[in-house]
Amino acid sequence: MLNAIIRFSLRNRLLVAATALLVLGCGSWQIAHMPVDVFPDLNRPRVTVMTEAPGMAPEEVETLITFPLETALNGATGVQAVRSASGVGLSVIWVEFDWGTDIYDDRQIVAERINLVADRLPPEVTPQLAPISSIMGQIMIIGMWSQDGSTSPLDLRTLADWIVRQRLLTIPGVSQVFVMGGDRKQFQVLVDPHELLKYGVTLQEVKEALERSNRNATGGYLDEQGPHELLVRSLGRIQTVQDLKDVVVKIRNGRSVLLGQVARVIEGPQVKRGDSAAFARQEDGTFAGGPAVVLTINKQPHADTRQVTREILDALKELKASLPQDVHIYPELYQQKIFIDLAIENVIEALRDGSILVVVIL
Repeated sequence: MLNAIIRFSLRNRLLVAATALLVLGCGSWQIAHMPVDVFPDLNRPRVTVMTEAPGMAPEEVETLITFPLETALNGATGVQAVRSASGVGLSVIWVEFDWGTDIYDDRQIVAERINLVADRLPPEVTPQLAPISSIMGQIMIIGMWSQDGSTSPLDLRTLADWIVRQRLLTIPGVSQVFVMGGDRKQFQVLVDPHELLKYGVTLQEVKEALERSNRNATGGYLDEQGPHELLVRSLGRIQTVQDLKDVVVKIRNGRSVLLGQVARVIEGPQVKRGDSAAFARQEDGTFAGGPAVVLTINKQPHADTRQVTREILDALKELKASLPQDVHIYPELYQQKIFIDLAIENVIEALRDGSILVVVIL
């Protein structure tokens, strides 16, 4: 058999050479366009359902949220396993499907099952499907901090949430960007009990007034004599601290009691439940950094980690020009691309050394 193959190859040298070049070209093209990752994705398609329930204990979360959702998801088409975890104010359910199923069809099946039990869940509790991501999806961690303290933690977190994060989410292959650290901006209403008593206002009335005020309403249309119509709107969305101060809490003796009369309204940071820090090694061996905003970037399945990382770095360079001069962005906290490049270099060195040994031995 081997002799026949050799004779055929010798008689058809051009055909064999052309076939070899064709295979080499196809292989080279495939290698150049093949997504590269740290590990192959060996997990079955999985959909994650996350439900927030502020104020609930783990036992309540499991009984009122996790168990009804698990019951509805078990037995769905293609479902192989359902696992869950219930914590303080949070329920997480992982639904694994059979090999070969389409992840988008799987998410549709899960969404339909969730709708079946939506009326059995506690009020103001809405299950959410987590974004599609890979098991090794955490490809990059970025640190942001002010080098001289000119930018406050409040402004730093605002920049990260509304400028940096929004830009990174537009990059193809990025699944999600999680932001930690800094101070989250919020309007705070600090009620004065003495003023409440003075004006005869209860805390419940203050709460209801805030809920009613922060919304827009429509009043229909005004039909003019002509081709135009005027839209009548009532604008009530809170934009500034002064808008909050002007909210009418109660009508007392024919006069309006404003929120600013019974409470102190300020713009301040949300109460922290944790913090983050980032440090960078300098050329002289010292470390720079401290409390910082940290952004963790997850990629989509089958996306090329190295290509996505390069696009992220390019986007950060563009963003640098629009940020305050004292804000430093440090993308080297963690990059999965570094480990991939080292692994590829090791493979290339092994192939080179092996080829040299083969030539020497032969």
